[in-house]
Amino acid sequence: MRYAVVLLPLLALLSGCVDIPQVTRREPVRRSTAVITPRPQARQCLAQLGVTQASFTPLPDRYFGGGCSTVGTVQLASLRSDTTYLALANSGPVTCNLANEFAGWARFGVDRAARQILGAGVIRIETFGSYSCRTVAGTSRLSGHASANAIDVSGFVLEDGRRITVLDDWNGGTPAERQFLRVVHDSACKRFGTTLGPAYNEAHRNHFHLEADGATFCR
Repeated sequence: MRYAVVLLPLLALLSGCVDIPQVTRREPVRRSTAVITPRPQARQCLAQLGVTQASFTPLPDRYFGGGCSTVGTVQLASLRSDTTYLALANSGPVTCNLANEFAGWARFGVDRAARQILGAGVIRIETFGSYSCRTVAGTSRLSGHASANAIDVSGFVLEDGRRITVLDDWNGGTPAERQFLRVVHDSACKRFGTTLGPAYNEAHRNHFHLEADGATFCR
């Protein structure tokens, strides 16, 4: 009986270790210290983001190997419009600079356009996410997503319950819905370096790719 008492906790401990994923030596994940101390430029960016009344949390820097990282990023919980807060669906870490541009676009380029064109404000912006360690399709060049400097927007939910998506309404929506999507796309082109949508290629038929890369490419 004494051996059984000793073996049972040991077996439970071993069984609990079976499914623990192992980080390979070739692509280590390195995390900064738990205390986040942003540099002066980063602190200024965070202060600017705070002025927009966005709800966000600064994140620790992480390096994933292969040139992929999330450095100087925040997790956005919500954004502020003229009258309420806008929820975000499926949003991951984004650079502070991207978050600032996104906050301005959401308030002035999206919500106001929805009120003027569709007669109702936006309460949620739907996305396909932000960070993803991958290259630009068909090339060996890292995507803006590999550094959390790009976010893919797929749709918008209005306060009256309507849901406008890039996939269904860019060409298939009502005249007002099609106009709304084109207006917010054009507005994004004025704020983000690279803005891609359904007019660019088939891969972007269901979302707007918004990237704060300092470029001037709008399609």
